[in-house]
Amino acid sequence: MSGFQGELPDIAINGFSMNAIELSIFTSRLNAVCDEMGAVLQRAAFSPNIRDRLDFSCAVFDAQGELCAQAAHIPVHLGSMAFAMRNIVSQIDWTDGDMVIVNDPFLGGTHLPDVTLIAPLFVDNQLQAFVANRAHHADIGATTPGSMPLSSRLEEEGIIIPPTKLVVAGKQDQDFFKEITGATRSGETGQGDLSAQISANHSGLDRLAGLIKSPGAAQFDKALVSLNDYAERLAESALLAIPNGAYEFTDYMDDDGLGQKGIPIKARLQVQQHRVHVDFSGTAGQVSGNINCPLSVAAAAVFYVFRCLMPNQTPACAGTFRPITLEAPTGSLINAQRPAAVAAGNVETSTRIVDVVLGALAKAMPERIPAASHGSMNNLAMGSRPRGSRTNEQPEKNAVWDYYETIGGGSAAGPEGAGESGIQTHMTNTRNTPVEVLESCYPIRIQRYALREYSGGGGQYRGGDGLIREFEFLQPATVTLLTERRYYAPWGLNGGQDAQPGSNSLNGNELGAKVHVDVEAGDVLTIQTPGGGGFGLKA
Repeated sequence: MSGFQGELPDIAINGFSMNAIELSIFTSRLNAVCDEMGAVLQRAAFSPNIRDRLDFSCAVFDAQGELCAQAAHIPVHLGSMAFAMRNIVSQIDWTDGDMVIVNDPFLGGTHLPDVTLIAPLFVDNQLQAFVANRAHHADIGATTPGSMPLSSRLEEEGIIIPPTKLVVAGKQDQDFFKEITGATRSGETGQGDLSAQISANHSGLDRLAGLIKSPGAAQFDKALVSLNDYAERLAESALLAIPNGAYEFTDYMDDDGLGQKGIPIKARLQVQQHRVHVDFSGTAGQVSGNINCPLSVAAAAVFYVFRCLMPNQTPACAGTFRPITLEAPTGSLINAQRPAAVAAGNVETSTRIVDVVLGALAKAMPERIPAASHGSMNNLAMGSRPRGSRTNEQPEKNAVWDYYETIGGGSAAGPEGAGESGIQTHMTNTRNTPVEVLESCYPIRIQRYALREYSGGGGQYRGGDGLIREFEFLQPATVTLLTERRYYAPWGLNGGQDAQPGSNSLNGNELGAKVHVDVEAGDVLTIQTPGGGGFGLKA
Protein backbone atom coordinates (compact mmCIF):
# COMPACT_ATOMS: atom_id res chain seq x y z
CA MET A 1 0.00 0.00 0.00
CA SER A 2 1.74 3.13 -1.19
CA GLY A 3 -0.36 5.54 0.86
CA PHE A 4 -3.74 6.25 2.38
CA GLN A 5 -5.17 8.51 -0.40
CA GLY A 6 -7.77 7.26 -2.85
CA GLU A 7 -10.58 8.24 -5.23
CA LEU A 8 -13.50 7.01 -3.10
CA PRO A 9 -15.45 9.51 -0.94
CA ASP A 10 -13.23 10.40 1.99
CA ILE A 11 -13.93 10.13 5.70
CA ALA A 12 -12.58 13.37 7.16
CA ILE A 13 -11.47 12.84 10.74
CA ASN A 14 -9.50 15.47 12.61
CA GLY A 15 -8.48 17.02 9.32
CA PHE A 16 -7.14 13.75 7.90
CA SER A 17 -8.87 12.10 4.95
CA MET A 18 -9.19 8.33 4.68
CA ASN A 19 -11.87 6.58 2.70
CA ALA A 20 -13.65 3.47 3.92
CA ILE A 21 -11.73 1.06 1.71
CA GLU A 22 -8.37 2.43 2.81
CA LEU A 23 -9.42 2.26 6.45
CA SER A 24 -10.48 -1.37 5.99
CA ILE A 25 -7.16 -2.25 4.36
CA PHE A 26 -5.23 -0.49 7.10
CA THR A 27 -7.15 -2.40 9.77
CA SER A 28 -6.60 -5.71 8.01
CA ARG A 29 -2.87 -5.10 7.72
CA LEU A 30 -2.63 -4.33 11.43
CA ASN A 31 -4.56 -7.51 12.25
CA ALA A 32 -2.28 -9.48 9.93
CA VAL A 33 0.72 -8.41 12.02
CA CYS A 34 -0.91 -10.05 15.06
CA ASP A 35 -1.88 -13.15 13.09
CA GLU A 36 1.67 -13.66 11.86
CA MET A 37 3.05 -13.23 15.37
CA GLY A 38 0.67 -15.95 16.52
CA ALA A 39 1.75 -18.29 13.73
CA VAL A 40 5.42 -17.86 14.65
CA LEU A 41 4.71 -18.41 18.35
CA GLN A 42 2.67 -21.55 17.75
CA ARG A 43 5.18 -23.17 15.42
CA ALA A 44 8.24 -22.35 17.51
CA ALA A 45 6.82 -23.26 20.94
CA PHE A 46 7.87 -26.44 22.75
CA SER A 47 4.89 -27.10 25.02
CA PRO A 48 1.60 -28.69 23.91
CA ASN A 49 -0.15 -25.97 25.90
CA ILE A 50 1.04 -23.31 23.45
CA ARG A 51 1.75 -25.39 20.36
CA ASP A 52 -1.43 -27.50 20.33
CA ARG A 53 -3.95 -25.81 22.65
CA LEU A 54 -3.04 -22.32 21.33
CA ASP A 55 -3.13 -20.76 24.79
CA PHE A 56 -1.58 -17.45 23.70
CA SER A 57 -2.49 -14.01 22.34
CA CYS A 58 -0.81 -11.31 20.25
CA ALA A 59 -1.52 -7.59 19.87
CA VAL A 60 -0.22 -4.24 18.60
CA PHE A 61 -0.28 -1.03 20.70
CA ASP A 62 0.53 2.57 19.93
CA ALA A 63 3.35 4.57 21.53
CA GLN A 64 1.18 5.36 24.57
CA GLY A 65 0.16 1.74 25.10
CA GLU A 66 -3.33 2.07 23.60
CA LEU A 67 -4.62 -1.02 21.78
CA CYS A 68 -4.40 -0.82 17.98
CA ALA A 69 -5.13 -4.39 16.89
CA GLN A 70 -5.34 -7.93 18.20
CA ALA A 71 -5.70 -11.36 16.70
CA ALA A 72 -8.76 -13.50 17.51
CA HIS A 73 -6.96 -15.29 20.31
CA ILE A 74 -7.87 -15.40 24.04
CA PRO A 75 -10.38 -12.74 25.23
CA VAL A 76 -9.16 -12.73 28.84
CA HIS A 77 -5.58 -12.14 27.67
CA LEU A 78 -6.38 -9.40 25.23
CA GLY A 79 -8.89 -7.44 27.27
CA SER A 80 -6.61 -7.36 30.27
CA MET A 81 -3.64 -6.25 28.15
CA ALA A 82 -5.75 -3.47 26.64
CA PHE A 83 -6.65 -2.32 30.15
CA ALA A 84 -3.14 -2.44 31.64
CA MET A 85 -0.64 -1.71 28.87
CA ARG A 86 -0.73 2.08 29.10
CA ASN A 87 0.40 1.97 32.71
CA ILE A 88 3.12 -0.61 31.99
CA VAL A 89 4.78 1.18 29.08
CA SER A 90 4.73 4.57 30.81
CA GLN A 91 7.02 3.26 33.54
CA ILE A 92 9.80 1.93 31.31
CA ASP A 93 12.74 3.85 29.82
CA TRP A 94 12.56 2.25 26.36
CA THR A 95 15.43 1.91 23.91
CA ASP A 96 15.48 0.32 20.48
CA GLY A 97 15.88 -3.46 20.73
CA ASP A 98 14.43 -3.80 24.25
CA MET A 99 11.97 -6.47 25.31
CA VAL A 100 10.17 -6.39 28.67
CA ILE A 101 8.77 -9.46 30.40
CA VAL A 102 6.01 -9.39 33.03
CA ASN A 103 3.60 -11.77 34.74
CA ASP A 104 2.85 -9.94 38.01
CA PRO A 105 -0.98 -9.78 38.21
CA PHE A 106 -0.84 -6.56 40.19
CA LEU A 107 1.48 -4.85 37.72
CA GLY A 108 -0.25 -5.60 34.44
CA GLY A 109 -0.46 -9.40 34.32
CA THR A 110 -3.43 -11.73 34.89
CA HIS A 111 -2.09 -14.76 36.73
CA LEU A 112 1.49 -15.98 36.95
CA PRO A 113 1.37 -18.67 34.20
CA ASP A 114 0.46 -15.97 31.66
CA VAL A 115 3.84 -14.50 30.70
CA THR A 116 3.83 -11.34 28.58
CA LEU A 117 6.65 -10.03 26.39
CA ILE A 118 6.49 -6.43 25.14
CA ALA A 119 8.76 -4.91 22.48
CA PRO A 120 8.94 -1.27 21.32
CA LEU A 121 9.17 -0.25 17.68
CA PHE A 122 11.34 2.79 16.93
CA VAL A 123 11.07 4.58 13.57
CA ASP A 124 13.69 7.24 12.84
CA ASN A 125 14.76 7.10 16.50
CA GLN A 126 11.22 7.86 17.69
CA LEU A 127 9.10 5.44 19.72
CA GLN A 128 6.25 4.58 17.37
CA ALA A 129 4.42 1.50 18.67
CA PHE A 130 4.63 -1.76 20.62
CA VAL A 131 4.03 -5.40 19.86
CA ALA A 132 3.20 -7.83 22.65
CA ASN A 133 2.33 -11.45 23.15
CA ARG A 134 1.05 -13.33 26.18
CA ALA A 135 1.37 -17.11 26.53
CA HIS A 136 0.33 -19.54 29.25
CA HIS A 137 3.27 -21.54 30.65
CA ALA A 138 2.16 -24.83 32.19
CA ASP A 139 5.17 -24.57 34.51
CA ILE A 140 6.02 -21.24 36.09
CA GLY A 141 7.59 -22.66 39.24
CA ALA A 142 4.53 -23.11 41.47
CA THR A 143 4.39 -25.41 44.50
CA THR A 144 2.49 -28.03 42.46
CA PRO A 145 2.78 -29.35 38.88
CA GLY A 146 0.91 -27.36 36.28
CA SER A 147 1.38 -24.11 38.24
CA MET A 148 -2.31 -23.84 39.17
CA PRO A 149 -2.19 -24.77 42.87
CA LEU A 150 -4.78 -24.51 45.63
CA SER A 151 -3.00 -21.41 46.84
CA SER A 152 -3.69 -18.78 49.47
CA ARG A 153 -0.90 -16.33 48.57
CA LEU A 154 0.51 -15.16 45.27
CA GLU A 155 4.00 -16.39 46.18
CA GLU A 156 2.76 -20.00 46.16
CA GLU A 157 1.75 -19.75 42.51
CA GLY A 158 5.22 -19.46 40.98
CA ILE A 159 7.95 -17.00 40.14
CA ILE A 160 6.70 -13.38 40.15
CA ILE A 161 8.11 -11.18 37.39
CA PRO A 162 7.51 -7.41 37.60
CA PRO A 163 8.00 -5.47 34.32
CA THR A 164 11.71 -6.15 33.66
CA LYS A 165 13.90 -5.95 30.57
CA LEU A 166 14.71 -9.45 29.33
CA VAL A 167 16.37 -8.04 26.21
CA VAL A 168 18.31 -4.77 26.43
CA ALA A 169 19.16 -2.93 23.20
CA GLY A 170 19.03 -6.21 21.30
CA LYS A 171 21.09 -8.24 23.77
CA GLN A 172 19.34 -10.91 25.78
CA ASP A 173 19.99 -10.98 29.52
CA GLN A 174 21.08 -14.61 29.77
CA ASP A 175 21.36 -14.60 33.54
CA PHE A 176 17.81 -13.35 33.96
CA PHE A 177 16.58 -15.76 31.28
CA LYS A 178 18.12 -18.68 33.16
CA GLU A 179 16.80 -17.39 36.48
CA ILE A 180 13.25 -17.54 35.14
CA THR A 181 13.49 -20.93 33.50
CA GLY A 182 15.61 -22.32 36.33
CA ALA A 183 12.73 -21.75 38.74
CA THR A 184 10.61 -24.24 36.81
CA ARG A 185 10.55 -28.03 36.85
CA SER A 186 11.02 -28.35 33.10
CA GLY A 187 13.54 -25.68 32.19
CA GLU A 188 14.14 -26.84 28.63
CA THR A 189 10.46 -26.45 27.75
CA GLY A 190 10.36 -23.05 29.41
CA GLN A 191 13.42 -21.92 27.45
CA GLY A 192 11.81 -23.04 24.22
CA ASP A 193 8.53 -21.28 24.91
CA LEU A 194 10.17 -18.03 26.00
CA SER A 195 12.40 -18.09 22.94
CA ALA A 196 9.30 -18.60 20.79
CA GLN A 197 7.71 -15.53 22.38
CA ILE A 198 10.82 -13.48 21.63
CA SER A 199 10.75 -14.68 18.03
CA ALA A 200 7.08 -13.79 17.70
CA ASN A 201 7.81 -10.22 18.78
CA HIS A 202 10.68 -9.94 16.31
CA SER A 203 8.30 -11.03 13.55
CA GLY A 204 5.74 -8.46 14.67
CA LEU A 205 8.31 -5.67 14.75
CA ASP A 206 9.47 -6.48 11.23
CA ARG A 207 5.95 -6.53 9.78
CA LEU A 208 4.80 -3.45 11.65
CA ALA A 209 7.88 -1.50 10.54
CA GLY A 210 7.08 -2.39 6.95
CA LEU A 211 3.51 -1.19 7.34
CA ILE A 212 4.61 2.13 8.83
CA LYS A 213 7.45 2.93 6.45
CA SER A 214 5.20 2.94 3.38
CA PRO A 215 3.00 5.94 4.32
CA GLY A 216 5.35 7.33 6.96
CA ALA A 217 5.08 7.61 10.72
CA ALA A 218 2.97 10.78 10.70
CA GLN A 219 0.38 9.28 8.38
CA PHE A 220 0.35 6.09 10.42
CA ASP A 221 -0.46 8.06 13.57
CA LYS A 222 -3.28 9.89 11.81
CA ALA A 223 -4.63 6.60 10.49
CA LEU A 224 -4.74 5.26 14.06
CA VAL A 225 -6.80 8.29 15.11
CA SER A 226 -9.22 7.57 12.26
CA LEU A 227 -9.36 3.90 13.24
CA ASN A 228 -10.14 4.63 16.89
CA ASP A 229 -12.74 7.26 16.09
CA TYR A 230 -14.45 4.89 13.66
CA ALA A 231 -14.43 2.10 16.23
CA GLU A 232 -15.89 4.41 18.87
CA ARG A 233 -18.74 5.38 16.57
CA LEU A 234 -19.55 1.72 15.89
CA ALA A 235 -19.44 0.95 19.61
CA GLU A 236 -21.71 3.87 20.46
CA SER A 237 -24.18 2.84 17.78
CA ALA A 238 -24.36 -0.69 19.23
CA LEU A 239 -24.77 0.56 22.79
CA LEU A 240 -27.65 2.82 21.74
CA ALA A 241 -29.69 -0.36 21.25
CA ILE A 242 -29.66 -0.92 25.04
CA PRO A 243 -32.59 0.92 26.67
CA ASN A 244 -31.54 3.62 29.11
CA GLY A 245 -31.78 2.54 32.73
CA ALA A 246 -30.14 0.59 35.52
CA TYR A 247 -29.97 -3.20 35.47
CA GLU A 248 -28.66 -5.49 38.21
CA PHE A 249 -27.76 -9.15 38.48
CA THR A 250 -26.00 -11.36 41.03
CA ASP A 251 -24.43 -14.77 40.51
CA TYR A 252 -22.22 -16.90 42.72
CA MET A 253 -18.89 -18.67 42.65
CA ASP A 254 -19.07 -22.24 43.96
CA ASP A 255 -16.23 -21.84 46.44
CA ASP A 256 -12.68 -20.61 46.88
CA GLY A 257 -11.15 -24.04 47.46
CA LEU A 258 -10.37 -23.24 51.08
CA GLY A 259 -13.79 -23.48 52.68
CA GLN A 260 -15.69 -20.35 51.65
CA LYS A 261 -18.78 -21.12 49.53
CA GLY A 262 -21.47 -19.22 47.66
CA ILE A 263 -19.36 -16.15 46.92
CA PRO A 264 -21.43 -13.39 45.25
CA ILE A 265 -20.51 -11.24 42.28
CA LYS A 266 -22.94 -8.38 41.74
CA ALA A 267 -23.07 -5.98 38.80
CA ARG A 268 -25.16 -2.87 38.22
CA LEU A 269 -25.24 -1.55 34.67
CA GLN A 270 -26.05 2.12 34.25
CA VAL A 271 -26.95 2.77 30.62
CA GLN A 272 -27.27 6.35 29.39
CA GLN A 273 -27.54 6.88 25.63
CA HIS A 274 -24.38 5.41 24.11
CA ARG A 275 -22.46 5.05 27.38
CA VAL A 276 -22.39 2.18 29.86
CA HIS A 277 -20.95 2.15 33.36
CA VAL A 278 -20.59 -1.17 35.21
CA ASP A 279 -20.45 -1.00 39.01
CA PHE A 280 -19.51 -4.11 40.97
CA SER A 281 -20.37 -2.74 44.42
CA GLY A 282 -21.87 -5.52 46.51
CA THR A 283 -19.41 -8.11 45.22
CA ALA A 284 -17.72 -10.19 47.92
CA GLY A 285 -14.40 -9.12 49.36
CA GLN A 286 -11.24 -10.93 48.33
CA VAL A 287 -11.09 -14.46 49.70
CA SER A 288 -8.48 -16.81 51.12
CA GLY A 289 -8.42 -19.05 48.05
CA ASN A 290 -7.17 -18.24 44.58
CA ILE A 291 -10.35 -17.13 42.77
CA ASN A 292 -9.44 -13.47 43.33
CA CYS A 293 -8.49 -11.41 40.30
CA PRO A 294 -7.05 -7.96 39.54
CA LEU A 295 -9.30 -5.32 38.04
CA SER A 296 -7.71 -5.81 34.61
CA VAL A 297 -9.24 -9.29 34.42
CA ALA A 298 -12.67 -7.93 35.35
CA ALA A 299 -12.24 -5.30 32.62
CA ALA A 300 -11.45 -8.02 30.07
CA ALA A 301 -14.72 -9.79 30.89
CA VAL A 302 -16.76 -6.59 30.70
CA PHE A 303 -15.16 -5.52 27.40
CA TYR A 304 -15.78 -8.97 25.94
CA VAL A 305 -19.52 -8.92 26.68
CA PHE A 306 -20.12 -5.55 25.07
CA ARG A 307 -17.87 -6.37 22.12
CA CYS A 308 -20.26 -9.26 21.41
CA LEU A 309 -23.07 -6.73 20.90
CA MET A 310 -21.11 -4.80 18.28
CA PRO A 311 -20.98 -5.43 14.51
CA ASN A 312 -18.46 -7.97 13.29
CA GLN A 313 -16.46 -5.28 11.50
CA THR A 314 -15.82 -3.32 14.70
CA PRO A 315 -12.02 -2.97 15.00
CA ALA A 316 -10.34 -4.39 18.09
CA CYS A 317 -8.73 -1.15 19.23
CA ALA A 318 -8.87 1.31 22.10
CA GLY A 319 -11.71 3.32 20.55
CA THR A 320 -13.99 0.31 20.79
CA PHE A 321 -13.92 0.45 24.59
CA ARG A 322 -14.07 4.23 25.18
CA PRO A 323 -17.85 4.26 25.87
CA ILE A 324 -17.50 1.56 28.56
CA THR A 325 -16.32 2.23 32.11
CA LEU A 326 -16.25 0.11 35.24
CA GLU A 327 -15.49 0.24 38.93
CA ALA A 328 -15.12 -2.32 41.70
CA PRO A 329 -14.40 -1.84 45.41
CA THR A 330 -10.71 -2.03 46.24
CA GLY A 331 -10.01 -5.29 48.02
CA SER A 332 -13.02 -7.03 46.49
CA LEU A 333 -12.98 -10.39 44.73
CA ILE A 334 -12.55 -8.72 41.35
CA ASN A 335 -10.25 -5.90 42.43
CA ALA A 336 -8.02 -7.89 44.76
CA GLN A 337 -4.88 -6.50 46.36
CA ARG A 338 -1.48 -8.06 46.91
CA PRO A 339 -0.69 -10.69 48.16
CA ALA A 340 -4.02 -12.29 47.19
CA ALA A 341 -3.84 -15.60 45.34
CA VAL A 342 -5.21 -15.21 41.80
CA ALA A 343 -4.45 -18.39 39.83
CA ALA A 344 -8.12 -19.28 39.29
CA GLY A 345 -9.40 -15.71 39.13
CA ASN A 346 -8.17 -15.29 35.57
CA VAL A 347 -9.91 -18.45 34.37
CA GLU A 348 -12.93 -19.02 36.63
CA THR A 349 -13.92 -15.67 38.09
CA SER A 350 -13.56 -13.94 34.73
CA THR A 351 -16.05 -16.42 33.31
CA ARG A 352 -18.55 -15.72 36.08
CA ILE A 353 -18.22 -11.99 35.54
CA VAL A 354 -19.36 -12.59 31.96
CA ASP A 355 -22.44 -14.43 33.26
CA VAL A 356 -23.23 -11.61 35.68
CA VAL A 357 -23.00 -8.88 33.04
CA LEU A 358 -25.05 -10.99 30.59
CA GLY A 359 -27.63 -11.59 33.30
CA ALA A 360 -28.01 -7.85 33.82
CA LEU A 361 -28.21 -7.20 30.08
CA ALA A 362 -30.90 -9.87 29.74
CA LYS A 363 -33.18 -7.61 31.80
CA ALA A 364 -32.59 -4.77 29.36
CA MET A 365 -32.77 -6.67 26.07
CA PRO A 366 -34.17 -10.20 26.58
CA GLU A 367 -34.60 -10.64 22.84
CA ARG A 368 -30.82 -10.62 22.29
CA ILE A 369 -29.10 -12.18 25.31
CA PRO A 370 -28.47 -15.94 25.71
CA ALA A 371 -28.64 -18.00 28.89
CA ALA A 372 -25.54 -18.97 30.88
CA SER A 373 -22.97 -21.16 29.16
CA HIS A 374 -21.11 -23.89 31.05
CA GLY A 375 -19.31 -21.24 33.08
CA SER A 376 -15.96 -22.89 33.83
CA MET A 377 -12.68 -23.52 32.09
CA ASN A 378 -12.59 -26.82 34.01
CA ASN A 379 -8.88 -26.41 34.76
CA LEU A 380 -6.79 -29.55 35.10
CA ALA A 381 -3.15 -29.27 36.19
CA MET A 382 -1.02 -32.33 36.82
CA GLY A 383 2.47 -33.76 36.71
CA SER A 384 5.04 -35.93 38.38
CA ARG A 385 5.16 -35.72 42.16
CA PRO A 386 7.77 -33.45 43.71
CA ARG A 387 10.45 -35.21 45.73
CA GLY A 388 9.47 -35.43 49.36
CA SER A 389 5.84 -36.29 48.55
CA ARG A 390 4.13 -39.57 49.38
CA THR A 391 6.15 -41.40 46.73
CA ASN A 392 9.75 -40.18 46.82
CA GLU A 393 11.09 -42.21 43.94
CA GLN A 394 10.67 -40.57 40.55
CA PRO A 395 9.79 -42.91 37.65
CA GLU A 396 12.44 -43.36 35.02
CA LYS A 397 10.21 -42.43 32.09
CA ASN A 398 9.00 -38.81 32.02
CA ALA A 399 10.68 -38.33 35.41
CA VAL A 400 9.63 -34.70 35.57
CA TRP A 401 6.60 -33.51 33.67
CA ASP A 402 3.94 -30.80 33.94
CA TYR A 403 0.68 -30.52 32.08
CA TYR A 404 -2.23 -28.11 32.06
CA GLU A 405 -5.42 -27.93 30.06
CA THR A 406 -8.88 -26.45 30.05
CA ILE A 407 -11.87 -28.54 29.04
CA GLY A 408 -14.90 -27.30 27.14
CA GLY A 409 -18.58 -27.67 27.95
CA GLY A 410 -21.97 -26.65 26.62
CA SER A 411 -22.70 -23.19 25.29
CA ALA A 412 -25.98 -21.47 26.10
CA ALA A 413 -29.12 -21.46 24.05
CA GLY A 414 -30.41 -18.05 23.06
CA PRO A 415 -33.15 -16.26 21.16
CA GLU A 416 -31.79 -17.46 17.83
CA GLY A 417 -31.32 -21.16 18.56
CA ALA A 418 -29.78 -24.01 20.51
CA GLY A 419 -26.36 -23.98 22.11
CA GLU A 420 -23.30 -25.82 20.83
CA SER A 421 -21.94 -28.89 22.58
CA GLY A 422 -18.43 -29.59 23.82
CA ILE A 423 -16.79 -26.23 23.12
CA GLN A 424 -14.90 -23.49 24.92
CA THR A 425 -16.96 -20.38 25.59
CA HIS A 426 -16.56 -16.71 26.41
CA MET A 427 -13.19 -15.90 28.02
CA THR A 428 -11.20 -18.64 26.33
CA ASN A 429 -11.22 -20.18 22.88
CA THR A 430 -8.33 -22.61 23.17
CA ARG A 431 -8.40 -25.99 21.52
CA ASN A 432 -8.37 -29.26 23.43
CA THR A 433 -5.11 -31.16 23.51
CA PRO A 434 -5.47 -33.99 20.98
CA VAL A 435 -5.55 -37.41 22.61
CA GLU A 436 -2.61 -38.55 20.48
CA VAL A 437 -0.45 -35.63 21.63
CA LEU A 438 -1.41 -36.07 25.27
CA GLU A 439 -0.68 -39.80 25.31
CA SER A 440 2.59 -39.48 23.39
CA CYS A 441 3.96 -36.73 25.66
CA TYR A 442 2.82 -37.83 29.14
CA PRO A 443 2.23 -41.05 31.13
CA ILE A 444 -1.55 -40.79 30.67
CA ARG A 445 -4.16 -42.76 28.76
CA ILE A 446 -7.51 -41.24 27.78
CA GLN A 447 -10.15 -43.86 28.46
CA ARG A 448 -13.10 -41.80 27.32
CA TYR A 449 -13.69 -38.50 25.58
CA ALA A 450 -17.34 -37.92 24.71
CA LEU A 451 -20.28 -35.56 24.84
CA ARG A 452 -22.24 -35.67 28.09
CA GLU A 453 -25.70 -36.27 26.68
CA TYR A 454 -28.69 -34.30 28.00
CA SER A 455 -26.55 -32.11 30.26
CA GLY A 456 -27.76 -28.96 28.49
CA GLY A 457 -30.88 -27.23 29.80
CA GLY A 458 -34.18 -27.86 28.03
CA GLY A 459 -36.54 -25.29 26.58
CA GLN A 460 -37.73 -23.90 23.28
CA TYR A 461 -34.04 -24.00 22.41
CA ARG A 462 -31.84 -26.49 24.22
CA GLY A 463 -28.47 -25.65 25.73
CA GLY A 464 -25.39 -27.45 24.46
CA ASP A 465 -24.06 -30.56 26.19
CA GLY A 466 -20.91 -30.74 28.25
CA LEU A 467 -18.03 -33.20 27.91
CA ILE A 468 -16.81 -36.33 29.67
CA ARG A 469 -13.04 -36.81 29.77
CA GLU A 470 -11.48 -39.73 31.63
CA PHE A 471 -7.76 -39.92 32.38
CA GLU A 472 -6.02 -43.13 33.42
CA PHE A 473 -2.66 -42.50 35.07
CA LEU A 474 0.17 -44.81 34.06
CA GLN A 475 2.48 -43.51 36.78
CA PRO A 476 1.99 -41.83 40.16
CA ALA A 477 1.19 -38.13 39.75
CA THR A 478 -0.12 -35.03 41.47
CA VAL A 479 -3.38 -33.47 40.25
CA THR A 480 -5.04 -30.11 40.91
CA LEU A 481 -8.57 -29.29 39.76
CA LEU A 482 -9.87 -25.71 39.68
CA THR A 483 -13.44 -25.93 38.42
CA GLU A 484 -16.76 -24.13 38.76
CA ARG A 485 -20.48 -24.70 38.19
CA ARG A 486 -20.36 -27.87 40.29
CA TYR A 487 -22.92 -26.49 42.76
CA TYR A 488 -24.50 -23.46 41.08
CA ALA A 489 -25.88 -24.68 37.75
CA PRO A 490 -25.71 -22.61 34.55
CA TRP A 491 -29.03 -20.81 34.44
CA GLY A 492 -31.67 -20.81 31.74
CA LEU A 493 -33.54 -17.75 30.49
CA ASN A 494 -37.10 -16.86 29.55
CA GLY A 495 -38.49 -20.13 30.90
CA GLY A 496 -35.56 -22.27 29.72
CA GLN A 497 -34.23 -24.86 32.15
CA ASP A 498 -30.94 -24.75 34.00
CA ALA A 499 -28.18 -27.01 32.70
CA GLN A 500 -26.71 -29.90 34.63
CA PRO A 501 -23.80 -28.81 36.84
CA GLY A 502 -20.45 -30.52 36.35
CA SER A 503 -18.78 -33.15 38.51
CA ASN A 504 -15.30 -34.48 39.25
CA SER A 505 -14.48 -37.96 40.54
CA LEU A 506 -11.49 -40.21 41.19
CA ASN A 507 -12.08 -43.95 40.80
CA GLY A 508 -15.80 -43.25 41.08
CA ASN A 509 -15.51 -41.26 44.31
CA GLU A 510 -16.77 -37.68 44.09
CA LEU A 511 -14.28 -34.85 44.37
CA GLY A 512 -14.96 -31.20 45.12
CA ALA A 513 -14.88 -28.32 42.68
CA LYS A 514 -11.33 -27.40 43.69
CA VAL A 515 -9.05 -30.15 44.95
CA HIS A 516 -5.44 -31.27 45.12
CA VAL A 517 -4.85 -35.04 45.13
CA ASP A 518 -2.07 -37.58 44.65
CA VAL A 519 -2.92 -40.42 42.28
CA GLU A 520 -1.39 -43.85 41.71
CA ALA A 521 -0.77 -45.82 38.54
CA GLY A 522 -4.10 -47.21 37.39
CA ASP A 523 -6.23 -44.50 38.99
CA VAL A 524 -8.92 -42.95 36.77
CA LEU A 525 -9.94 -39.29 36.98
CA THR A 526 -13.30 -38.43 35.44
CA ILE A 527 -14.31 -34.85 34.65
CA GLN A 528 -17.88 -34.16 33.54
CA THR A 529 -18.32 -30.57 32.48
CA PRO A 530 -21.57 -28.57 32.73
CA GLY A 531 -23.95 -27.99 29.88
CA GLY A 532 -25.38 -24.67 28.74
CA GLY A 533 -28.63 -23.17 29.95
CA GLY A 534 -31.82 -23.52 27.90
CA PHE A 535 -33.82 -20.66 26.43
CA GLY A 536 -37.58 -20.18 26.26
CA LEU A 537 -40.52 -22.35 27.22
CA LYS A 538 -40.79 -25.60 25.32
CA ALA A 539 -43.96 -25.68 23.20
